[in-house]
Formats: sequence, structure tokens, C-alpha cells
Amino acid sequence: MRKSLPIRTADRRRLLQLLGAAPAVLAAGLGPLKALAGEVHPALLATRQLSLVNTHTGERLAVRYCEAGQYLPTALGQLNHLLRDHRTGDVSTIDPALFDRLHALAQCAQCAPHFEIISGYRSPATNALLRESGSGVAKHSLHMEGRALDVRLAGTSCAKLRDLALELQAGGVGYYAKSNFVHVDTGRVRSWTG
Repeated sequence: MRKSLPIRTADRRRLLQLLGAAPAVLAAGLGPLKALAGEVHPALLATRQLSLVNTHTGERLAVRYCEAGQYLPTALGQLNHLLRDHRTGDVSTIDPALFDRLHALAQCAQCAPHFEIISGYRSPATNALLRESGSGVAKHSLHMEGRALDVRLAGTSCAKLRDLALELQAGGVGYYAKSNFVHVDTGRVRSWTG
């Protein structure tokens, strides 16, 4: 078995920037990227996969969601279903950049991309219910747009996962030490503790 080499902070940031740009770049085709960069970065063409368990439903999914720079529609559909609002059963489209973010975080942590999902998509009704319960839920939560996940990474402390997510400087990062999870989203760069 080949030993992984540590990933430097600058390389982590670059990897996430590339993966974060992947949805827009891939939607437009690889041509513009090749013209700008002279060649396609291997991170954009690599096969990407995730292993997820929904902590509320117990459902598990191990799926390859991107191959040769192309998102796989069937896999994205499976991910959307697993990440549905477990209270209402509502399914929404999850931003593929979130999957790339999880994949990149596991790469940076040098472990398998096996995540526990605490919260994925939230319907407006569920979000309102959680807000009323006083659990610190944002009124316009990115969970309602399919742009946020609350997660744990197997084999990595939530404190370390938070630190890695902060180092990547992409999207929002919330750290909930008492509840033992990290919030990641594809919104603007910001951080908080809950």
C-alpha cells in the first residue's frame, strides 16, 4: 500500500479552490479551463467518491459521484435522496460543490471520505421548527438551498475537521463542539462557533 504524503496548507487551499470551481468549470466544459491553465489540473479529472451515513435514518451510501471531470447524475440523485429532510421526506438538489468540499477535506485529513451526516437539506417548515426550538438556526439557512451540511468525518476529531475547513478558506464553517459536528457550506467565507 502506498503511503500518503502530508498535504501542505497551500496545496490544501489550491485543491479546494480547484474543486470548488469544478461545478462551474465542468458545466461550461473543460475547454475554458484548458485555455486558462494550459492543461486541466488532475484534481478536476480525478474520480471522486464519498461514503455517507445519515445519523437520523441510519441509511448508508458509498458512491462514486464524479469520473473524468463529469458529475454522475444517478449518483447525485442518490446523494440528494440520502441528504433529504428526514422530518418531512422532502428531497432537494444538493450543491455538488459540497460533495467536492467533503472529498477535499478527507484528502486533507488523509483519511477515507466516510462522513456522518447530522443535517443535510432542510425544508422551510423544518427550518422554522428548529428556529422556534431555540437551537441557533439561521432564518435563511443555506440548508434550505441545499448548500450546507452538518458533518463528522470518521477518524478525525471535529476540532481538526474545523481547522482543516478553515485552512481551506472556502465557504462557511461552523463548529459545534457541544453537539460534536462541523457545518460546511458553499456560501461566503466566514466562521462561527455554536
